[in-house]
Amino acid sequence: MEVKQVLHMNKGTGETSYAKNSRVQSKIISITKPVTEEALLDLLCKKFPESLGIADLGCSSGPNTLSVISEIIDVIYAKCCDLGISTPELKISLNDLYSNDFNDIFGSLPALYKKLKEEKGVGFGQCFISGVPGSFYGRLFPSKSIHFVHSSSSLHWLSQVPPELDSKASTAINKGRIYISKTSPQSVLDSYLLQFQKDFSLFLKSRSDEIVPGGRMVLSFMGRRSMDPTTVESIHQWELLAQALMNMVSEGLVLEEKVDTFNAPYYGPCAEELELEIQKEGSFIMDRLEAVEVDWDGGADMSNTTETVTVSSGQRVAKAIRAVVESMLESHFGRDIMDDLFRRHVELVDKHLAKTRTKYISLVIYLIRKG
Repeated sequence: MEVKQVLHMNKGTGETSYAKNSRVQSKIISITKPVTEEALLDLLCKKFPESLGIADLGCSSGPNTLSVISEIIDVIYAKCCDLGISTPELKISLNDLYSNDFNDIFGSLPALYKKLKEEKGVGFGQCFISGVPGSFYGRLFPSKSIHFVHSSSSLHWLSQVPPELDSKASTAINKGRIYISKTSPQSVLDSYLLQFQKDFSLFLKSRSDEIVPGGRMVLSFMGRRSMDPTTVESIHQWELLAQALMNMVSEGLVLEEKVDTFNAPYYGPCAEELELEIQKEGSFIMDRLEAVEVDWDGGADMSNTTETVTVSSGQRVAKAIRAVVESMLESHFGRDIMDDLFRRHVELVDKHLAKTRTKYISLVIYLIRKG
C-alpha cells in the first residue's frame, strides 16, 4: 500500500465526509488552543519579525483547517493591538499529502479573507495563504523560513506500513488483525515502533532545517499513557474494525487473506518514546508534553438536538473513523463492502460503549528550536 496515494480524509461535504465527521479532531484543537496561544506569544515576545512564516502540517480540509489558521491570526493580531504596532506579513502554508482536498480549502479562502478584512483590517497584502502538498516526513520549506509550526491529529500516521508487515511480504505475521493487538507477535510491535522512530526522527530533522532559531512547534497526535503498545486505549478502535472484517470473512464476504495482508500505517506512541526521539535528534527543547482525553465520539453536540436524539454514539464514532480510514480500506478491500463493513462496525462500537466510556489519548508537545 502506497500511503502517500491512498491516505486522505473523505472529501466533500456528504454524510461520510471528514468535513461532517471531524468532531474529535475539532475537540483536540480546542483543548490544545491554550498551548498554541502560549507558544505564539512566547515567540512574539522574543523578537517581532516583519514577516512570519507559519505552517500547519497535515491540515486536511473542512472547517477545522481554517479554524486553526483563524485562531493563529487572532492571537497575532491581538498581540499587535496590545503593542500598538501593525500586523506583520503572515506567510501561512497549509500542508498535506497530494491527495488532500485542497480545492475545498481554496474555495473557503475568500470567506476567510473577507472576515479578516472586515474584522481586523488584515488584507491580501498582509496575509498570504498557500497550499504545500507533500509528506512532512521530509523537507517542505526553504531553510530557516518558518517561525511557527502547528500539527494536529496527523503525526500518528506513518510514512508507510512497516516493511516487515507489507502485503508484499511472503508470510503474513499479523493474521486476523489490522494493527497491533494483544495477540500480535512481538515482531509486529517491534516493527511498528521502529517505523515510528524512523519517521518521527526524520520529521524532527526536516523541521530543524526549516525553522528559525527560537521558532516554535505545537504538535498533537493520538498516543497512549502506558509504555505497553497493546493497551486498550491505544488499540481498541482498530480491534473493533478488525472484528467487523473478520465477521465478514466468516460469512464468505471477504477473503481472510485480504485481512491478513492489511496493516494500518499508524502508531500511537507514549511520552517516553517521544522524549527519546527528541533527545536523540537534538535540535529542539521540549517545553511541555501532556496527555489529554477525548471521548471516542468527541462528546455530544448539544446544539444539534436532532442528532443527539437520533444518532447513537456508535454511529458517530463509526462515521468519524470511516471519514479517516475509508480511503485506505477501499484501496485494499474494494468499494463494494464499505457500507456493510461500517454498518457492522457501528453495532460493535455501540455494544462496546454500552459497557464503558472509552477515550482517546492525545499527546500534546510544545517544542522550541534551539538557537
